[in-house]
Amino acid sequence: MAKNTEQTNNRAKRNGITFSTLLIIVISMVIVLILAMLKIYLSNQIYYESRRVNYIEGEVAALREENVMLKNQVQNLKFKNWIASTIFVEDQDFAEDQAKSDAE
Repeated sequence: MAKNTEQTNNRAKRNGITFSTLLIIVISMVIVLILAMLKIYLSNQIYYESRRVNYIEGEVAALREENVMLKNQVQNLKFKNWIASTIFVEDQDFAEDQAKSDAE
């Protein structure tokens, strides 16, 4: 029996691969595989998040431009309203002056 164990050890030493070496190789491969899968997963998540961020940044830029246009429109309407109210006040003053002239 001792001779059998000795032959197995000699055979293992001749091949250069023992069970513990094989176990270390398998564990190393599993660790590398897990790390590679983790890297792929994180890369995909970063990619999709960056796409969402770019989409939202585009929307923000469009909304800022729309905000500028709306402010300009409001400014134009305020100006038109101011001009119209000034004309109305002048017309009212003119009408009052006409009424006083007619009354005299």
